[in-house]
Amino acid sequence: MARTTGSHSDITGPRVRDAALRLFARHGFAAVSMRQIATEVGVQAGALYNYTPDKQSLLFALMRDHMVELLDAVEALPDVSPLAKLEGFVRFHIAFHHERPDAVFISYMELRNLSPENFEALETLRRRYETVLEDILHSGVAAGLFQVADTRIATWAVIAMLTGVNTWFRAGGRLSLNDVQDQYWEMVRRAVAVG
Repeated sequence: MARTTGSHSDITGPRVRDAALRLFARHGFAAVSMRQIATEVGVQAGALYNYTPDKQSLLFALMRDHMVELLDAVEALPDVSPLAKLEGFVRFHIAFHHERPDAVFISYMELRNLSPENFEALETLRRRYETVLEDILHSGVAAGLFQVADTRIATWAVIAMLTGVNTWFRAGGRLSLNDVQDQYWEMVRRAVAVG
């Protein structure tokens, strides 16, 4: 199929992904058609298939790329003491997710729309991210800094608490992002600290 005049893969491909991300976050994956995405991008519906085999592949690519970016960023955090690592993780998670609300929304709300194979691939990436935090908690327990009965449950609880910031925090409100990070760090620290 011929490319639309003025269309370039290095420009149109990212525009397709950006449009799909916005539309999936606003209306839900099931309610968005490839034709709607094409209209948003300004190309013929058939042209989308130059950039993705189908809507399922597009959803999975958006979710996978978000997780890969998240993993690359969290794995680049400095290797410091368990307490400093935990604080770094808390602040990182809040800031990273705040900057990507649509990707975060889709990553949690559209899991049900993934094929079984894509779901498993995404869950593998999510487990890698959870392991980063669980390893920090294990290290803190081993060093006598943290008191956590079950590091796996603590990991899920902390991630759920931190991700919840996206549901209520708005820039320009009464608290700055840094204020929120400070308060969440204090809550997490108290939840795992010895004594």
